[in-house]
Amino acid sequence: MALLTLTSDIGNRDYLVGAVKAQLLQVNPDFHIIDITHNIPPFNYPQAAYICRSTIRNFPAFTYHIILVNLFENKPDKLILAYHKDQYFLCADNGLLTMILEEKPEMVIGLPLDKLAVKNTIYCALIMGKTVNQLVNGGSIQEIGIPDVEYLEKNHLRPMLDNNWIEGQIIFIDNFENVIVNITHEQFEEQRKGRSFRIVFKRDEVIDRISESYADVNEGEKLALFNSAGYLEIAINKGNAAGLFGLKGFSEKTRQVSNMIQNQLPYQTIRVYFE
Repeated sequence: MALLTLTSDIGNRDYLVGAVKAQLLQVNPDFHIIDITHNIPPFNYPQAAYICRSTIRNFPAFTYHIILVNLFENKPDKLILAYHKDQYFLCADNGLLTMILEEKPEMVIGLPLDKLAVKNTIYCALIMGKTVNQLVNGGSIQEIGIPDVEYLEKNHLRPMLDNNWIEGQIIFIDNFENVIVNITHEQFEEQRKGRSFRIVFKRDEVIDRISESYADVNEGEKLALFNSAGYLEIAINKGNAAGLFGLKGFSEKTRQVSNMIQNQLPYQTIRVYFE
């Protein structure tokens, strides 16, 4: 029985998620489908990459990850199938794959789309489902599509580094309004080199220690910890950090230069000073 994950930006307000699952199950009723999320904000590549990357590492080898995110940013002529570290990925050729993996995949196959077909979300899901079914039934990955196809690459969102500081961007705000920053525990310790530190945000808020859990501080107090995915998190014990501090998630629009957007930067970045 094939294990499939399903991640999308199509939301849960209409029929589309159910229709996609129905199409996959028509291809193979034995598919076991696990929803990751369908609430990726449109066009938010860093958030999509964070969620997919943090989820995928928990699945057993040879899981098939169907990612229906930003399918139509460009007019599609193919989808891509990738194999990397014993996992399969099926997604649009939009650069998200390399942002998820943070490196080039071991193998990429192009899945051509019928020029006459109506290229909507259900059609793309159907092509992905048929591809998975071929692999499950013993088909060779090299014979399914176009081997070694060219594909779009995008760099993942990296923190800025200096000898005495590291600056990260807020890539996700969870259901409790805890704030997730694109600084991993490994990056933090490598840059820290055993020094003391100050985590500074919104110009004047400071945290100078890493907690192990929310209960390490009194109710209503702010804290920093590394979450289960290994990323820096700013939180308030039994409170809403993003709402209280006015913090906001990183957006691709931040890359554009304008006074309005530049004024938002203090609310989207976290800097750690090492002393």
